[in-house]
Amino acid sequence: MAKPIVNIVKPVLTEEEQNQKKIEQIKTEAAVNADGILDTIKLLQELHDSGILEAAKALLEAKEKVAKIAVGQLTRPPVTNAINNAMAVAEAASDLSPEMTKKLMASLSNGLQKAEEGLQRNEKIGLLDLMKVLNDPDINRALGFGINLLKGMGEGLKK
Repeated sequence: MAKPIVNIVKPVLTEEEQNQKKIEQIKTEAAVNADGILDTIKLLQELHDSGILEAAKALLEAKEKVAKIAVGQLTRPPVTNAINNAMAVAEAASDLSPEMTKKLMASLSNGLQKAEEGLQRNEKIGLLDLMKVLNDPDINRALGFGINLLKGMGEGLKK
């Protein structure tokens, strides 16, 4: 019977052999990805020619100074107010029905178009004209919507 193998000897590569192996691996990858590498080189050259690469390099070198300036600008009260307002609007918008929002935006667009047409006609509206338009179902619907909107806003402001 043969003797069992008890020692496994892994080949130990010298540093030069390891480097040679890495160079061969890089050559293989470069050959496989030649198109991408050439496109990347062209892109870098364009960035260099336009000065963007130099600006990006300077930005990276001054990253601490840039970060301090950015944080300083972001913590100014007008900026934090704008961020807080945007978050409040996003929160309020998330409570609204998308169908109702779409309908309201379409109605607003239609209303603005009618308002522009009215401006073009430049007609004077009298008190009797206002009384007559209250019988118009579209105007009555819009007035009812507006009154209920104002009522809801008032209730919200009371809280």
